[in-house]
Amino acid sequence: MASPPPARRTPGKRQNWALNFALLPMVVIVLCCYVGTVLWSIGVSLTNSKTFPSSKFVGLAQYEKLFGTERWSLSLQNMAVFGVVFVIACLVLGFLLAVFIDQKVRGEGVLRTIFLYPYAMSFVATGLVWQWMLNPGLGIQEAVRQLGFPDFTFDWIITQDKVMYAIALAAVWQSAGLVMALLLAGLRGVDEELWKAARIDGIPVWRVYLSIVLPMIAPSIATATVLLSLGVIKVFDVVVAMTGGGPGIASEVPAKFIMDYLFNRANIGLASAASVVLLLTVLAMLLPWLYAKNRMEKSQSKGH
Repeated sequence: MASPPPARRTPGKRQNWALNFALLPMVVIVLCCYVGTVLWSIGVSLTNSKTFPSSKFVGLAQYEKLFGTERWSLSLQNMAVFGVVFVIACLVLGFLLAVFIDQKVRGEGVLRTIFLYPYAMSFVATGLVWQWMLNPGLGIQEAVRQLGFPDFTFDWIITQDKVMYAIALAAVWQSAGLVMALLLAGLRGVDEELWKAARIDGIPVWRVYLSIVLPMIAPSIATATVLLSLGVIKVFDVVVAMTGGGPGIASEVPAKFIMDYLFNRANIGLASAASVVLLLTVLAMLLPWLYAKNRMEKSQSKGH
């Protein structure tokens, strides 16, 4: 007779203590470096701190001053314009690329690498490349004029009401590949029998994607949207690399506003207030998504 398999040993108290001790440095880092600095920033935003932190409590005066500053209002408007263009363009372009690759095209691995490669670059490198490409005297405009179209104009990067679209163009070029990868994973999870049934019923391909496939990959779309939205809120390096906030302050964004007031204008209190506002914006984006994700996981577990 075969001997019964040995009983699985459950970890004892000593082993649990060792695991908890190994996690202790991470807990300390989270509490001190993240939670601690957040609480410190909130506290500073309630004082009249300038070059150095101050303990004089002024309540919400820094927030009132912040939202009364024209530069901050402009930065919020620019972030909204950039965000709408960036998120929608990335989702549409990423979905189209994912659909294209999902057709089992030849050289799929190479194409995936090509489309995803820009995301591996830093936003600083992307900004510098696109700054050169959009330079009216050196880039696309000059190249097209040299081809025999002297009236062609593409000067968005130096036009105040179009500069944010130029920045969004560079950001879409970099991030659309990430959306493609996320949505391609969702498309590969669609049952092949669904496509066979749609062909038999004579349903147009676009209708299948619109009415069936998109709802099925909704979690992937939601994940991509949240990641892109977080990128919108913290956009900084591509703006600095491409325009430096110019022309004038036409491409000012909240993160650059914070850095300028923190280091160049020596106004820690106002910079901290702006940082807290950005933090609340991030939480407003994340919490509904986490809540919906948790509800979906609970409903799926109950279904099983």
